[in-house]
Amino acid sequence: MLGLWAAIGGGLGLLLGSFIAVLTSRWPKGETLLGRSRCDGCGHTLGAAELVPLLSHLLQRGRCRHCSAAIAVRHWQIELVAAVIGAGLLWRTPSLEGLALALAAWWLLALLILDAEHQWLPDALTLPFIPFALLLPGLPVEQRLWGAGLGFSGLWLIGFLYRRLRGRDGLGGGDPKLLAGLGALLGGWSLPFLITGAAGLGLALAGWDHIRGRDVTAATRLPFGALLAGVALIMLWLGPVWLEMLR
Repeated sequence: MLGLWAAIGGGLGLLLGSFIAVLTSRWPKGETLLGRSRCDGCGHTLGAAELVPLLSHLLQRGRCRHCSAAIAVRHWQIELVAAVIGAGLLWRTPSLEGLALALAAWWLLALLILDAEHQWLPDALTLPFIPFALLLPGLPVEQRLWGAGLGFSGLWLIGFLYRRLRGRDGLGGGDPKLLAGLGALLGGWSLPFLITGAAGLGLALAGWDHIRGRDVTAATRLPFGALLAGVALIMLWLGPVWLEMLR
């Protein structure tokens, strides 16, 4: 039975991962999300066999069958990550509750990619995530409510003070809304871990860039929302252990 739930989660992850790859590629460029997928190189409309998540990329050896242009690796990478997320969460929580947590995780994956690639956390994704998280089972609703309120107000205040002291923005407008959703998802007690974890992850990535000889100034532009979403995904993976600490 566990294997069946994991297979369902992995299969749904592949399908939603394919959608997330298209969403995060087209939406920031103002392109429509409707219509058939096409090759970025020659514009050829892809057939059904070319749209099978992950498998089509392997069979085509990462190239378009019509023009031999390389297919962006981000597509199969996102599909694979989404499949692993779904399979793992539904293996651990083989129920509708696990499916709801997987939906939250896929939602966060889309936000992570949008912020990492485009420094953009659209209200159309961050705001609906808050009531969705509040309705999830698990934590008491009061913990979710004060987590959402404290998450938004705390990060908004930090951004406001930074702007007043430094004369420029230090946080994007979507970051407080994302943290409100994460507070609703994981509870108020998760907020210090989310913020310190995101800061620590950012410092680690900046240090890695420095070791590799990359421009250190680029590290100062690490998207905080993507770091928050990444830490939240790790906490979702910890699952019952983390949730029991917050009850």
